[in-house]
Amino acid sequence: MNPSENIKKLNIEIPNAPDPVGAYVAFKISGSLLFISGQLPISNDGKLLKGKIGKDLKLEDGQKAAKLCIINVLAQAKKAMNGDINKIKNCLKITGYVNSTEDFVDQPKVINPASETLSNVFGDNGKHTRAAISSNALPLGAAVEIDAIFEI
Repeated sequence: MNPSENIKKLNIEIPNAPDPVGAYVAFKISGSLLFISGQLPISNDGKLLKGKIGKDLKLEDGQKAAKLCIINVLAQAKKAMNGDINKIKNCLKITGYVNSTEDFVDQPKVINPASETLSNVFGDNGKHTRAAISSNALPLGAAVEIDAIFEI
């Protein structure tokens, strides 16, 4: 199956990718690489999942936020490919930033659903390198932010 078929099979709804709200671009192509700027956990109804994991939010809330982030990464990738996500050959790397307390140490567990989603969508080509980083704050109070690098 191709990524589009996998997205349908997984019942993932890819939203329209929003334009950036700052002095940057949402994505940039250089040669065969597609760079996606950090995406926040914004649901299809426009709600931002915000808070600090380990204080306001539980691990499971962070995992939900990570999945929303990666769906928004996919939305930007689809937009970059003029609507054809099947042009993505490979996910090379994601970086997950987790708004968490000083004593929270499960950042990798927070980001795992994002990694699993990419593998489910792209198969073996969705397996990637990764960093899961703790942050004391993220834009707009978001729980998680994820950026990505793809091969096209």
